[in-house]
Amino acid sequence: MSARDRVGRAVVDARDAFEERTEGYARWQVDLLLVFGFLFASYVLFVVFGLALGLSLNGIVSTLRRVTFFAAVYAILTLALNLHWGYTGLFNIGVAGFMAVGVYTMAILTAPIDGSPAGFGLPLPLGIVGGMAAAALVGLVAALPALRLRADYFAIVTLGLSEIIRLSVLSGSLREFEVGGRELGTGGGSGISFTATNSVIPWLLDLPLLSELGDALFAVGAAVGIQASVIRSALYTFVLLCCVIALYVLLARIAYSPFGRVLKAIRDDELAARSLGKHTQATKIKVFMLGCALMGLGGILWQGSRGFVTPESFMPILTFYIFVALIIGGAGSNAGSIVGGIVFAAALWEGPPFVRRIVEANISVRAPPTIYDAVVAADPLALLGYAIGNLDQIRFMLVGVVLILLMLWRPDGVLGHRKEIAAATDLSHRSPRAAAAADGGRPEGEDDE
Repeated sequence: MSARDRVGRAVVDARDAFEERTEGYARWQVDLLLVFGFLFASYVLFVVFGLALGLSLNGIVSTLRRVTFFAAVYAILTLALNLHWGYTGLFNIGVAGFMAVGVYTMAILTAPIDGSPAGFGLPLPLGIVGGMAAAALVGLVAALPALRLRADYFAIVTLGLSEIIRLSVLSGSLREFEVGGRELGTGGGSGISFTATNSVIPWLLDLPLLSELGDALFAVGAAVGIQASVIRSALYTFVLLCCVIALYVLLARIAYSPFGRVLKAIRDDELAARSLGKHTQATKIKVFMLGCALMGLGGILWQGSRGFVTPESFMPILTFYIFVALIIGGAGSNAGSIVGGIVFAAALWEGPPFVRRIVEANISVRAPPTIYDAVVAADPLALLGYAIGNLDQIRFMLVGVVLILLMLWRPDGVLGHRKEIAAATDLSHRSPRAAAAADGGRPEGEDDE
């Protein structure tokens, strides 16, 4: 048996063992176990490596906070993409563009009136709602003509639209413009400052009950050596986790609703769905707008947490990263989208820089200028030094290797094998009598009268 077959068999055996142990559990309970299992495994790895690096408790907590933050934002964006690609079969590769629409709209709405560039100075909640609405509106404008195209042409349109959006906010013509006698702008390449989304934490800590809990949390953190800034960032990350849970519940309800069954029918065979009287074109427009609004929300919660944004934050590679997370978890599974976000954030986003810190702290290596020099030197440390010094470029190679291995061993992703029912009622656990009656027969052991 080859190595590939052995690995594939091990994965299948582990999956079957997990499914056997959780056979009596509800679907959401199994999803919860899987998500927390992957998250806990990521925490254990980073804690072990953090102790090897000699990090303090504050450093370890800060690292885990970063891993959780990126896992949450990638989970939100992957869930939104799964609504397009996993459930409806819409190949949207313009995710970064819709994120940019949401963030820049929120920035203009919440930026100070006397800022440079100036904004409307509206409260943060109105800015978030306005950013999501703008992303949905742009999705509507794109969907009306583009959804008449086939999948590959539709993908090209969304990619082109994403670049048009990024270059538009980068252009000098939108750097400053006038609306209703008010000077506004995107800031062009210099970016725009606005009310950061993590400013919601001071507001929450001002509430009566939460203020007491916050004071206790800060006191405990100070006693064990955790900085207040790390605790505030962790609280914002907790808010993001609540958003992930809310989004999962929303999309799960959509998936099992009549609207969700139409989405799956469009994905599997749009012609058959249309022949049954379903308005597939209107359904695709609705789900595309909803997904774009959620992508705008993901961009707001991620890029908006810094209170400053530039067009370089929305390069096309960002869409590729989100697709990789979806492929890792498995298209068509909401829990798989969250798992994919966790694995991508821990292993491919935060993992390589953390490994570099460990190597630089424990091994004195010299980085040759080129890969040729590293190979010719015939010194493993020289090759290691080159790899550490060029880790940002090697990360792209690592993502490619992960995709190749997935295509070989798990082409459906970690949870892509799961089939969600399309019926309004789950009949998979029927009693023998009900099952036999539905099949036109009698329960086993029952004789004719």
